[in-house]
Amino acid sequence: MKLWAVSDLHVRHPDNRAIAEDLRPESADDWLIVAGDVAEQVDDVVRTLALLRSRWARVLWVPGNHELWTRTKDPVPLRGVARYERLVAECRALGVDTPEDEFPVWTGPGGPVVVAPLFLLFDYSFLPDGATTSEDGLAIARSAGVVCTDEFLLFPDPYPDRAAWCAARVEQTRRRLDALDPALPTVLVNHWPMTRLPTLVLRHPEFALWCGTTATADWHVRYRARAVVYGHLHIPRVTVEDGVRFVEASLGYPREWKARAERRGRAEPVPRQVLPVPASLPDPGTTTTSAPRPAAP
Repeated sequence: MKLWAVSDLHVRHPDNRAIAEDLRPESADDWLIVAGDVAEQVDDVVRTLALLRSRWARVLWVPGNHELWTRTKDPVPLRGVARYERLVAECRALGVDTPEDEFPVWTGPGGPVVVAPLFLLFDYSFLPDGATTSEDGLAIARSAGVVCTDEFLLFPDPYPDRAAWCAARVEQTRRRLDALDPALPTVLVNHWPMTRLPTLVLRHPEFALWCGTTATADWHVRYRARAVVYGHLHIPRVTVEDGVRFVEASLGYPREWKARAERRGRAEPVPRQVLPVPASLPDPGTTTTSAPRPAAP
């Protein structure tokens, strides 16, 4: 019995869809975390999660930014909160856990542990060098030619902006986590990184603006995390902060995972094992251990 994680399947790409369709548990009791960015269209998300749910004892999903995009010709033209709520309803119909459901308790090896799927968004607080406000940061990013597609396709309706939606999600989620049994550790799951550290290796550091919020910088300590699972960056690896394993579980776009496989001479593990903690961590090429948490700007 194992707890696994994968994110950023992006199944609109045929090569990725083939990988998603081939994902299978090692035992009938295994659980699978799906940490966002399954697809951009609701039907593709539902189809993929339905297949995974037919194979795994339990599937937990959190939204990524791509699930929340609304294109002009989207067959489901819902935006913002309404789109998220539609995805939650579809997941519930499949028996897939969402951030709106009661957090399940993993009782397999490494447990008992509360597995908490979260939906927290971003608020532009991962500032680039030289910025003191989010407005400064966005101006620096634009001048560098770095602007995330979320600015055009991820609508915050009915909130006035994405930062306000993020603030509401953080407050709501904090209350739920505060109410947990303090005797139980957690596995925290969010599409976006929950600390700034993982973003320090980005090729374009300005992109960190769209990668999380400093409001969650100490949550892995505050909520007794055994592990934190995230995606979004398409940089699969394991980092360690304050003794807690942070598992970036992305598959990413085909050009990315194919290039990594060519460099290393083998494909990366998909999905990644979260619990029990693997006897040996992945190879040094995909593992980084880091102690200090960077100070919030």
